[in-house]
Amino acid sequence: MKTAKKLGLAVAVATTMGMSSAMAAEVNIGFTGPLSGGAALYGENVLSGLRMAADEINEAGGFDLDGEKTTINIVALDDQYSPAQAATNAKRLKQESDVPAVFVPHSGGIFALMDFNVEDDFLVMAYTSVPTITEQGNPLTVRIPPTFDGYVNAFTDYALENWGTKLAMGGATHEYAKIWASMIEKAWTAKGGEVVAQNPMDYNKSADFFTGVSRLISEEPDVMFVGGASEPTGLVMQQARQLGYEGAFIMMDQAKIDEAANVVGGYEPLEDTVGVVPLGVYETEAAQNFIKRYEEIYGKTPGSEAAFNYLALHGLVNAMDQTESTDPEVIRAALNDAIANLESSKNPYEVEGVDEKGGFITAPTMAVVKDGKIVEEEF
Repeated sequence: MKTAKKLGLAVAVATTMGMSSAMAAEVNIGFTGPLSGGAALYGENVLSGLRMAADEINEAGGFDLDGEKTTINIVALDDQYSPAQAATNAKRLKQESDVPAVFVPHSGGIFALMDFNVEDDFLVMAYTSVPTITEQGNPLTVRIPPTFDGYVNAFTDYALENWGTKLAMGGATHEYAKIWASMIEKAWTAKGGEVVAQNPMDYNKSADFFTGVSRLISEEPDVMFVGGASEPTGLVMQQARQLGYEGAFIMMDQAKIDEAANVVGGYEPLEDTVGVVPLGVYETEAAQNFIKRYEEIYGKTPGSEAAFNYLALHGLVNAMDQTESTDPEVIRAALNDAIANLESSKNPYEVEGVDEKGGFITAPTMAVVKDGKIVEEEF
């Protein structure tokens, strides 16, 4: 094992009534993501899970690092969904806060950070389901959610079997949505479907999608592909219904059915939508325990962004605790065991570990809105 490195450590002296208390060590953990603009809610949801985990760790007295009790400090920077700004933020986080890891929840930013993270010596904690993230062989990149290729096949199979063959493409314009759209189009046409309209829209800068949606529904599709952050995705779907669209929706996994329902005022406008299973539908003890605790803190039901990043930070800290190191390479090597040995209360998705390529080991899921309710479907 490598000698423990104190990367990311800051030492603070607390004083009370002029008297110095014991020295307290702190590890900075970085975050860059959208905290303003159309995807701000998405970024805040990710950050809420990280902060919840950090607070739990700190309230429990921190963790042992090379014989010293150590706490976690989340250093969060807004990148407005810009890959270039994400790269700038990561450089700043490393240089100013000496972080051993940076959490980033969008594929454009992740790819940008992967250009230099090995050289700059920090882990990229990637919240994205793009399969190629872990196919590039970057030794210091960890993919947190399952890849979406399973979703693409399952969602297109279900839609073609149940709703029709004509598809309109109305996803967002950021990098992640473009990759999703490309794979949906290929799968749809390979299975005998027809793409009748394409009009990607900037979900991050607009709240009025009537013009773009009108172009899509003018071709009378059976199914519409939508997706970006949950809030603007809900608006796209709502405006489609307002314009008279009665067809079905394939929802990209970044958007969550329950969160979109909050935007449109319920599940009725989302009838015949296929997407990922929201965390709130999970009936496992680990998931329900996390949901209850999250609701007590934030006053709302958590989504996968909060839950996955919550367990990822707990796993990261468990790896540092086990190895007594903040060396990114050492942490990465220990992460599989660290995740596998998490207490169930800290692992709401029951992730089994980390595979050799750096992906969390967990199964994808599929849900459909039927008769105003979310129904989980078999793959």
